[in-house]
Amino acid sequence: MKYENVESGRPVLLALQRATHATLHLITTALVDLGLTASEINVLANLADGKARTVSQLGAAVGSRPTTLTSVLDRLERRGHLTRGTLAGDRRSVLIELTDSGRAAAALIEETLAGVEARALGALPADAVAGFHAVVDALIKEES
Repeated sequence: MKYENVESGRPVLLALQRATHATLHLITTALVDLGLTASEINVLANLADGKARTVSQLGAAVGSRPTTLTSVLDRLERRGHLTRGTLAGDRRSVLIELTDSGRAAAALIEETLAGVEARALGALPADAVAGFHAVVDALIKEES
């Protein structure tokens, strides 16, 4: 069955936007003691796997242009959460890595995200969550 614009009164994109704002509020409230903005939390969450990334790679992961990301990275670097270096063989590419304090903050962020997700989605059937992922994947693919 293909998607049809049904008169449900709840456009998918508007619902997704509302869910995003509600989720950001939950996460920033839960992590208020870190003193981080939603954008800073997003960057640290995307670096939580411990893999270094170029600014371009990180920008793609967080959904931000590298030029927009610069001020977020500046603030996180000033707080000691990340370092910037150069990529071996390409001195023009800036490589972003977490410091010890960045890894600690990222671990707390991951834990918080997992808790919010478990509370919000725990009672849903697996096929509903899979359907959500299908919708999100389709929207991401649309950007490409």
